[in-house]
Amino acid sequence: MEKEEIIYLIKGYANNSLNEAELQTFFNEVIKEENKELYQEVAATLLEEAPVLDSFDEKLWPLFERVLQVDRPAIKEEVPKVNHFLRKWGWAAAAAVIFCIGLGAYFLTANRNIAPVALKTEITPGKNGAILMLADGSKVVLDSLGNGIVASQNGAQVALKNGELTYDQVGNVSGEMVYNTMTTPKGREFRITLPDGTQVWLNSASSIRYPTIFTGAERKVEVNGEAYFEVTKNEKQPFRVIVNNRVEIEVLGTHFNVNAYRNEEIIKTTLLEGSVRVNGIVIRPGQQAQVAESVYVVSNPDIDKVMAWKNGLFYFEGSTLAEIMRQVERWYDIEVVYENGIPVREFEGKMTRGVSLDGLLMVLQKLGVHYRLEGRKLFIMP
Repeated sequence: MEKEEIIYLIKGYANNSLNEAELQTFFNEVIKEENKELYQEVAATLLEEAPVLDSFDEKLWPLFERVLQVDRPAIKEEVPKVNHFLRKWGWAAAAAVIFCIGLGAYFLTANRNIAPVALKTEITPGKNGAILMLADGSKVVLDSLGNGIVASQNGAQVALKNGELTYDQVGNVSGEMVYNTMTTPKGREFRITLPDGTQVWLNSASSIRYPTIFTGAERKVEVNGEAYFEVTKNEKQPFRVIVNNRVEIEVLGTHFNVNAYRNEEIIKTTLLEGSVRVNGIVIRPGQQAQVAESVYVVSNPDIDKVMAWKNGLFYFEGSTLAEIMRQVERWYDIEVVYENGIPVREFEGKMTRGVSLDGLLMVLQKLGVHYRLEGRKLFIMP
């Protein structure tokens, strides 16, 4: 990695100006051992170039202090704790703090009690992809297909365009409705436009079953896993979502997210726009319906946390290690094994989902998570 590129990445990350591809480069490349000396040189140069130390961006100080072991001038306020950074400067600064803790500890030889774990297998993050099961039971793997017609079924034409599946009515519907099912395996996510124009984003390890054309008095789909909906409004044909055969969501036109993984204890429906009924209980924008045995309405859920996956982020604010590892399993298509129970602690911070598994684990390790990776099996140790 060239010196100019590292300068650009460090400055851009602290200023929240990197795009998604640059963020991935930042996490995947800067953390490598071979970049250690150049990284320290760049940080030192940036510090020397500041005409007045007070003029430095507040968010850069943790970087310099960790990597260079420099002290903040006395005229500066005390460095805020990690929690304060996380809440004050948003996701880029929050991720920068986690990055500083992880990389600073990694680059500094002093007080290093745990040797970095050598990762033998490069496990890449999830990507766009899904499996489409047609009405006749045949399956189409969408990962490798280019733009074009995928199938024609009962008056509907199924097409793939720029990584999104669409349905258009091109003929008359004959007989009863026929259904398709889209499934995203672990390590995949996908977007679909349903026959009525409703857009659905599927997270990894999820599925949605729907008719190729909506007819009759209602539009009904079935969902497992996690999905975000932007429903086309049609008061004459209400939209219904059946979740895990346990929860029914009734909508007219609205934006909402459903988290219903079977290894999560609670089914969560979070409303961003419009109005929905969850098992008969009405919720409003900014509310979340949580369903276990009954429906419980949360008035102020963390919307950023709910929508992080769709926005290409991991959001660990207030998450337990078990919650984080379930996300990691689904996104990197690995198995997590706890060798002696699940460590009880909470984490904070955000980072791009585009980072490789070794990059994510290196940061978590410096936050106190001990592990070893064997193939696609991740062992969490006490």
